[in-house]
Amino acid sequence: MKTFSRIFLFAGAMLTLGATVNAQKFAYIDSDYVLLHMQEYADAQKELNQMSIDWQAEIEEKLAAVDRLETAYRAERILLTPEMRAKREDEIEAKRAEAKALQKEKFGVEGELFRQRQELIQPIQDKIFEELKDLANNSQYMVIFDKSNQSNMLYTNPKYDVSDKLIKALGYVPGETIESEEGEKGDGGLVGKAKDAAQKGRDAVQGGINQGRDAVRGAVTPGTSRPKQ
Repeated sequence: MKTFSRIFLFAGAMLTLGATVNAQKFAYIDSDYVLLHMQEYADAQKELNQMSIDWQAEIEEKLAAVDRLETAYRAERILLTPEMRAKREDEIEAKRAEAKALQKEKFGVEGELFRQRQELIQPIQDKIFEELKDLANNSQYMVIFDKSNQSNMLYTNPKYDVSDKLIKALGYVPGETIESEEGEKGDGGLVGKAKDAAQKGRDAVQGGINQGRDAVRGAVTPGTSRPKQ
């Protein structure tokens, strides 16, 4: 929720610069709680979750294909010439590199998952920002903090919590949160699954690379060198 936190803090600070010192007030929201009420947020997270699961399955299938090639190579290597062994090893490494490239494309720092998240979440951020702007202006708040991502907020007085006001302004009923298909509410099940899928995709590729490299190289008979190209 760090992105939301930055937006909320910036909104509260910038929208009331013209207010007098006596009118300055502070408030806070719990963005995690607010987002639990938004169907579009749950839908976006569900879509991201499914993307991650599908991409993870694609990566794992590529790694399974590598394993099959590797198993066949081990069974047949004694019958192969050095040139044939080198060719098979190169084929296995190339297939493994494809899986790694796909993982980077989908789950990399600026990969497809990152871009899709930005695209799906931005409209929700904009919607919240507009309502937060009105709330700040109407109530003359100088700053609106986000409790969800303020680790230095050791204590918050509930009377300054305007989360329910924001939820009502967004057209939802406070307390009526969205249930996911797994029976979990909002962010917990959906985002968690997306992150798990992404991490599994990264772990599967890296684990396959490490194990496969040792297995393929170890399959070559000791003392046998690869033929010169």
